[in-house]
Amino acid sequence: MNYSETICYLFEKLPMFSRQGESAYKKDLTNTIRLCEALGNPHKKFRTIHVAGTNGKGSTSHMLAAILQTAGYKTGLYTSPHLHDFRERIKLNGVPCGEDFVVSFTQKVQSLIEEINPSFFEITVAMAFDYFAQQEVDIAVIEVGLGGRLDSTNVITPELSIITNIGWDHMNLLGNTLEAIAGEKAGIIKPFVPVVIGAATPQTRPVFDAAATSNLICYAGEKRYVSDWLFRDHHLQVTVVEKEKNEYESYLLDLPGFYQTKNLLTVLAACDQLKRLGWKIDHSIIHKALQQTKKLTGLHGRWEIIRQYPWIIMDVGHNVDGISAINEQLELMNFRHLHIVLGMVKDKDITGVLQLLPAHAQYYFTKAGIPRALDELSLQQTAQEFGLKGKSYIEVNEAIQDALNHAAPEDLILVCGSVFLVGEVNTALFRN
Repeated sequence: MNYSETICYLFEKLPMFSRQGESAYKKDLTNTIRLCEALGNPHKKFRTIHVAGTNGKGSTSHMLAAILQTAGYKTGLYTSPHLHDFRERIKLNGVPCGEDFVVSFTQKVQSLIEEINPSFFEITVAMAFDYFAQQEVDIAVIEVGLGGRLDSTNVITPELSIITNIGWDHMNLLGNTLEAIAGEKAGIIKPFVPVVIGAATPQTRPVFDAAATSNLICYAGEKRYVSDWLFRDHHLQVTVVEKEKNEYESYLLDLPGFYQTKNLLTVLAACDQLKRLGWKIDHSIIHKALQQTKKLTGLHGRWEIIRQYPWIIMDVGHNVDGISAINEQLELMNFRHLHIVLGMVKDKDITGVLQLLPAHAQYYFTKAGIPRALDELSLQQTAQEFGLKGKSYIEVNEAIQDALNHAAPEDLILVCGSVFLVGEVNTALFRN
């Protein structure tokens, strides 16, 4: 098989959660353990950081990877899902793994695939571990796919665990209370491994405290807080105060979304822990890396500006907390009229998201080209119950083009609601 044939084989042969939903989710680690054993347990041959959370785990993972590679460490990064190219999931110092590796790995495990019928995610996790071991990385940042306790990535024993926050998402798999969801996320906490919690509530903090040894758990907001911020030139300037010393420090982020202020505190707390473990990460490295996270790691879809006059901005926010963060960001922007290109998947909290979206916007309802996608007409009809009005479109680029046709230079066009929708945007069609 060549690369394109291999990708088709993986997509068509293996149950894929991003396309099928719950039916593709494997609720134990058996297949991952079996795959790793067949590969010589590659995940035990390099050090790792494990990142879970409802929102922000992707941005946090990319910022940490940028910092570590700027510090001179050979850094692996595993994230999911990909936006455009499958190889985005597995990167070394920001560069996707090679096509030849994907082909050779798949051929190596093909007989085992036929025997145990793993999920797409289980195979990609094993593939990432094998690649990082072959490349002899110094450390790899591993993003949890879904939940934590039963996620395929949870076979690792990391240097550091991170849980960014807990919110309402995947309740059909993780539980219908914040405590239950937190319990699943807390499943990545390991004995004698420090853990950073980005944000906690009265409901979730006891869950984390019970799962971790008290002297190894750190809550990011207890040491620092954000005192000021400024959005300018597509960057976010954030002033952070260290409480104990009352010291102020300013950081410039190339991830401009206001919600990155929360992720920044998590990243800084994680760097504190890594330094205690012996990793050499000084202030200048952190500052330098955060100014170019997108360039260093190839992160896309986080308040990503692809055009001005009018603004076209993409954001992968897709659940209640993600849309709430988008609303906060919209309040900071200057524009005349708001156009929202929206597509969602069936198993999300559709009504929870729709009731948060602004009724004054003009809507362009569409869908991603995956079986999990909610069809555009159903989305349009449900949205009307919440006073959201607009037309429906078969695919996202058609919707954006019509929004562009109706937008004035002072307007803002926002594309959101699904990672997969953002991944199908052909940005070359719309750039200035």
